[in-house]
Amino acid sequence: MTVRFGLLGAGRIGKVHAKAIGSNPKAKLVAVADPMADAANAIASQYGAEVRTIDTILTSADIDAVVVCTPTDTHADLIERFARAGKAIFCEKPVDLDIGRVKACIRVVDETAATLMVGFNRRFDPHFQAVKQAIDEGQIGDVEMVTIISRDPGAPGVEYIKRSGGIFRDMTIHDFDMARFLLGEEIDTVTAQASVLVDPAIGTAGDFDSASVMLSTASGKHATISNSRRATYGYDQRIEVHGSKGAVAAENQRPVSIEIANGNGYTRPPLHDFFMTRYTEAYAREISSFIDFVESKSPASPSGTDGLIALALADAALKSVKEGRAVKVSEITGVMADKSVFQGR
Repeated sequence: MTVRFGLLGAGRIGKVHAKAIGSNPKAKLVAVADPMADAANAIASQYGAEVRTIDTILTSADIDAVVVCTPTDTHADLIERFARAGKAIFCEKPVDLDIGRVKACIRVVDETAATLMVGFNRRFDPHFQAVKQAIDEGQIGDVEMVTIISRDPGAPGVEYIKRSGGIFRDMTIHDFDMARFLLGEEIDTVTAQASVLVDPAIGTAGDFDSASVMLSTASGKHATISNSRRATYGYDQRIEVHGSKGAVAAENQRPVSIEIANGNGYTRPPLHDFFMTRYTEAYAREISSFIDFVESKSPASPSGTDGLIALALADAALKSVKEGRAVKVSEITGVMADKSVFQGR
């Protein structure tokens, strides 16, 4: 089976997903939609696709699935429309910036029995997957603490900041999902601190550029997240998991993994410059997994519910910063954040 794709949005992340689709022998990019004609035409010509409107893709019989890379405030509406049209949906995070809207969207997905996968690509990174495999095989015993360092090489423009939903919903949300993925338990309590150390304009826009978060489960396991919008040395992505019998870590990756030793000491090449190159393999594996879910008609993972939980953690972190205290996730969701409530992990 070849899964025929429509790409909604031809911006930076749209290009990344177009490349993943184009490199997969079980996928074909059929159509691209974007109000910026030049961007849509560039991707369409590169991969032999057509430029169509979203409304046309919605009713196209030669489209099996769509990848939603449009602005965040359009995600939930598009998910609902394509779910009702019988298309499988891959949507970039977040589903929406409002918890209630995400819940309503998930209800439509459930009612239509649609396939929905949310784009938490880091679960598919081979290095992070190897960390998870070591945990699952019992090599480090019971997980006790997780440390996640995620720092961007530079801050985005202020106009992006204003519509992003803030650092916790836009950036840390990936780390919230990874913390759940590695801890193996739902988060009960969130404590966060955040400040503006990189660009005063980010503070003026109502956001932060530097954040530290502590997550705790009901059993006492911890995850610590360190975020910054500035890492002068490259795209900093590290994970360490400490357990009862040992530890496992994933180090930073480089385009070329060599080390030079001479009279000046030991040197290594720079890190990847950003997510487009650092997570190339993760994006390819992510689309491959989505295709498998579409073919098997089985529930996709990460699911809409995974997106909901990550957003709840982001909201809890923001509340913690504003109120200067630890915040129970149940204050955000209205219920205890356990597996009996949040199905579909």
